[in-house]
Amino acid sequence: MLKTLALIGLLGILGAIGAGVYFFGGYYNVAATAEEPAIVKWVLVKVRQASVARQAKDKPSVSLDDPAVVRAGARAFSERGCVHCHGAPGVNWMKFSEGLRPDPPDLKEVAGELAPEQLFWVIKNGINMTGMPSFGKIDVPDQEIWSIVAFVKKLPSVSEADFKAWSAAP
Repeated sequence: MLKTLALIGLLGILGAIGAGVYFFGGYYNVAATAEEPAIVKWVLVKVRQASVARQAKDKPSVSLDDPAVVRAGARAFSERGCVHCHGAPGVNWMKFSEGLRPDPPDLKEVAGELAPEQLFWVIKNGINMTGMPSFGKIDVPDQEIWSIVAFVKKLPSVSEADFKAWSAAP
């Protein structure tokens, strides 16, 4: 029993040393052109999902079903540059966003998977190592962030004509 525990401990230490040499020795390629190993991608996704789920506690301060809030969110989504990376109805994302790793999500596809609190947290705080900026860091008011959340939640059913009308300057 003692030998088994010693062997497990030794293997753990050797594994930690090997990982340290691999990552800190520059063997892990951090280039955006390199596809990350499946285990790294899996770990990053799981850590991101767990962190957002734990941190996202704010409740909406506006009605997310209010058409005026959704329209304001569409305008903010366009004016704040969200369309550049995520696209929108009738708007393709910019070519540079194809170089981001991980790829920016198509919000029409993930809008139904995330709670409003999670979307708010991501928009307000950003996500490290993804290119998703923190809107809170540039002093975007919470009410405006909630309006973007309202728009994103409605995004799967927004038509091109509606987005064009809603995102036009007032």
